[in-house]
Amino acid sequence: MSEPVDEEELTEEQAEELIDELDALETARLERQTGEGAQELTRGQRELVLTGGHWPEPESDETMIINMGPQHPSTHGVLRIMMELDGETLVRSKAVIGYLHTGMEKTAEELMYVQGSTNVTRMDYASPLSNELVFSLATERLLDIEVPDRAQWIRMLLVELNRISSHLLFQATNGMDLGAVSMMLFGWREREETLRLLEQITGLRMNHNFIRPGGVAADLPDGWQESVLHVCELVEAGIDDYDRLLTENPIFQERTVGVGTITTQQCLDLGITGPILRSTGFPWDLRKEQPYLKYPEVDFDVVYTENGDVYDRYRIRLFEIAESIRIVRQCVEKMPPGDYRVQDRKVTPPPRARINESMEALIHHFKLFTEGFRVPAGETYVAIESPRGEIGCYIVADGTAKPYRLHIRGPSFYNLQSMAPMVEGAMVADAVAIVSSIDPILGEVDR
Repeated sequence: MSEPVDEEELTEEQAEELIDELDALETARLERQTGEGAQELTRGQRELVLTGGHWPEPESDETMIINMGPQHPSTHGVLRIMMELDGETLVRSKAVIGYLHTGMEKTAEELMYVQGSTNVTRMDYASPLSNELVFSLATERLLDIEVPDRAQWIRMLLVELNRISSHLLFQATNGMDLGAVSMMLFGWREREETLRLLEQITGLRMNHNFIRPGGVAADLPDGWQESVLHVCELVEAGIDDYDRLLTENPIFQERTVGVGTITTQQCLDLGITGPILRSTGFPWDLRKEQPYLKYPEVDFDVVYTENGDVYDRYRIRLFEIAESIRIVRQCVEKMPPGDYRVQDRKVTPPPRARINESMEALIHHFKLFTEGFRVPAGETYVAIESPRGEIGCYIVADGTAKPYRLHIRGPSFYNLQSMAPMVEGAMVADAVAIVSSIDPILGEVDR
């Protein structure tokens, strides 16, 4: 760079030279940027057409790029959204992820199968039992073992209670994102009761490590039927409150009806499942289409609409809470007696009481939790319906006690792609409603 000069002595030629050098430095700085968003989303030139009024011609017709997140209350986690704006109208957007990476899939390759549920339960932390279930089902398929009926009914009871708590969390945060503070209080009220019930059954409110390969960790506690039915009554009364507060509310409808629309074909092209796909008129639910556990033995409906907008996604999740309550009540009614886990000594630890009585039982317990059980070589993929869509578990086994490879198909990872077609032409304020209606969990995206 040239020698500094006194501002009073700066000639026109020197000023132009200085400007050129500053432009070159700025260009070099931009080229050194490695941010994912900076590489792709650049400002574009757009033609501005004025139709009346006395606005002066703008000095520049360039669009503007802003960031929403990754520290933003409406991004539901560390999600960064780059937005190209023409005034307050969204031209396009890009979701930038990778701020959370926990490396859970790679971690799984260093954990035994008996430790796997502890790891995967922390991905979708709003629906941890679905993570545990899909991992356990994949492991059991490789082991070629059949889980007892009671264990299957207990699993179904738990994942439906977890679906209720997850959708209640959505109702609370979705209302808050749109300015309905009362909805946050209402949704939290019923969710607390659901989490207390899960704590009574599993011992923990979240990240339970309760559904494990071979069954569940323990049998249902005394008095569980009364507790479950009581929570069902509380949640039913709660969703009636939500319905009265929001469904016919003109302000809520103005913010959601016709906002963030998406079609069935767009969902299929992008691999989007769950309530987003069902809001487009496509009634795809793995509990019906590819049944698992005891879902063929319970009566419930797949809730779907046709408009594919924010309002429909709210309504679907509201009605899915009611359908889950319906399934939970049937679980209480039809819960069979029997074992809550397989009685296979290679997979199942001995009863706790036996450890104090038998040296063989103590050795068996010690070896199972220090060496694990070996899974025959092979590979499998199992998918179930989580509150956000299809969650799948792909495992490659090499005959050892640890997976050779584990991959989770997290629905939030795919569903985030729906944001791009949804926001085009929307307002900035609509982007908050759209992201909320996707209901992403970033622990599942950046697993």
